[in-house]
Amino acid sequence: MNNETDPRIIAQLDALLETERAALLRGDLQAIADTVAKKEQLIDMLNTGVARPADLSGLHHKLRRNQALLDGALQGIRAVAARMAAYRRIRKSMDTYDREGRKLTIPGDISRKVEKRA
Repeated sequence: MNNETDPRIIAQLDALLETERAALLRGDLQAIADTVAKKEQLIDMLNTGVARPADLSGLHHKLRRNQALLDGALQGIRAVAARMAAYRRIRKSMDTYDREGRKLTIPGDISRKVEKRA
């Protein structure tokens, strides 16, 4: 019984990792999400066989590269979320300091009235 990994699986995973990288560089979150299930399926298929380390070294490099891009994307999303939260806080109130260094909170008053003039 030959339990060697089919080279087509490695080639498909290699191509999918390139597709994922392109989606990461474009910032296409939907395309990234679409690759997850297929990537998991191919990795499961890859795990059922025995592959030569030389065949897997390129995949390992691409997986690490894409993981670094994913980490960067997540870091950027977290930064945007923090910035948006700060803007929401500022809309409600703003903290500042007076001449003596005491903290002052200036309440934000959002007027949602429309004035109609003739």
